[in-house]
Amino acid sequence: MREPPLISESPGADEVPAVAWPLLFRARLKQRVHAHDKYPWLVLIAVLVGLFASGFDITIFAVSLRDVANDLGTTPSALTWVVTGPLLATALTMPLFGKLGDLWGHRRVYLYGLAAFVVGTALTAAAWSGASLIVIRAVAAIPGAAMGPTSLALIMQVFHDDDRVKAMGWWSLVGAGAPVFGLVAGGPVVSAFGWRWIFIAQAPLSLVALAFAAFVLRETPRREREPIDLAGAATLALATLSALLALSIAADRGFTSPVVLGLAVLSPIGLALFIRCERRAAHPLLPLGFFRHRDFSASLAAQFTSQFAYMGGFIVTPLLMQERFGYAVAASGFAMVFRPLSFSASSPVFGYVAARIGVRRASLIGTVLLTLSMVLFAVAASGGIVWLVFVALVLSGLALGACSPSLMTIVANTVGSEDLGVANAAQSMVAQIGNVGGIQVLAILQAGIAGAAGFTTAYVVGAGVAFASILCAAMVRRDRVADLTLVQAEAA
Repeated sequence: MREPPLISESPGADEVPAVAWPLLFRARLKQRVHAHDKYPWLVLIAVLVGLFASGFDITIFAVSLRDVANDLGTTPSALTWVVTGPLLATALTMPLFGKLGDLWGHRRVYLYGLAAFVVGTALTAAAWSGASLIVIRAVAAIPGAAMGPTSLALIMQVFHDDDRVKAMGWWSLVGAGAPVFGLVAGGPVVSAFGWRWIFIAQAPLSLVALAFAAFVLRETPRREREPIDLAGAATLALATLSALLALSIAADRGFTSPVVLGLAVLSPIGLALFIRCERRAAHPLLPLGFFRHRDFSASLAAQFTSQFAYMGGFIVTPLLMQERFGYAVAASGFAMVFRPLSFSASSPVFGYVAARIGVRRASLIGTVLLTLSMVLFAVAASGGIVWLVFVALVLSGLALGACSPSLMTIVANTVGSEDLGVANAAQSMVAQIGNVGGIQVLAILQAGIAGAAGFTTAYVVGAGVAFASILCAAMVRRDRVADLTLVQAEAA
């Protein structure tokens, strides 16, 4: 959308029709907002409002799945795809939307995605069966895939390299805090009014976020028009979908199931086809040159391993509290809030700390804390020490609060502004695969071994993966954001 022309002086009342005054006032106000010296922070606020509006419902189904199943005449197990389906849909489409943002403008793609999300939210409230709810949630997740990388690109475009990590700290606060709000507020609302009212309230809130973003955001620079690499998008989707489906199905059928093994073989085949397509494409979806930059690859690997350990521990710990220490379901759920609360509270702080000590050091601090937390979980499980569980929960949140803003910033600062969309999509997709992998692998390990040994084994494996995240973060070469070199310059 084109910006209004600059207005040097106000026309006289006799020169402007009365009906045009509201439009003139809006144009002048928008012009002043865009010229304000705090404009980057206004962009951050606009994007975070959208992130909150679209993110607080993530945990709703975790606390109300049984109520939803009873209302729709189905079973909770049949509705598990309400959670898994959106993850798969997002992973499939995120890289493509990141590329479209680079080509068409991130503001345009973000606003289209948020508008479609409003429609999907309203349709969720009108779901008439379990199957319709699963389909609606999966389809509604696709606009979320459009919002993710484009919103990050909008922030990265307006913040200076040295300040991006601060903005990512606030991003992590809302990203981790919104689901906590949904977890705390969702239960009482569902009990009092029913699960549909969550989405009835979410739709107008998302509409407000859309109007605010449309007013504040300005369009980002675009790449020259080029054909979309559909072959690259299809083969990357094949590799990603196969991996995620294999992990999801393995939870029920085990890793030795023929279906799981077939998907496990199909995923690397899809990845090999993707690499081949990208090498031959005149305009690749995700330039392979990015991965020759050690900081880019190391950050992605650190995000995958840290999210693997973090989310794996997150899914196992409530069972530990219930089976090992006798906590009720509600009490164990309340205990879990300690981790995302410490994550969201510490993220802005570590964003400013990273701006002073360097993104590499902040990433190392976070990954070390994450490994320590997984070790404490293992000790608590084997020794029956309940207070260690709470210490480990807080440490896990602090760990992600320390490393996530820095790792995200490292990726953004190793590519040019014209590739921010697809680069942010790549790191979001990798982190999401890490989430699903950690949840499924550690849950299967815990369930496969009886008693405390199952929990201890899961946490020890999580600690090993978290230790790998330390090694990945240590591979980052440049600590100061200002010292990061563009991939394009190094490739040249």
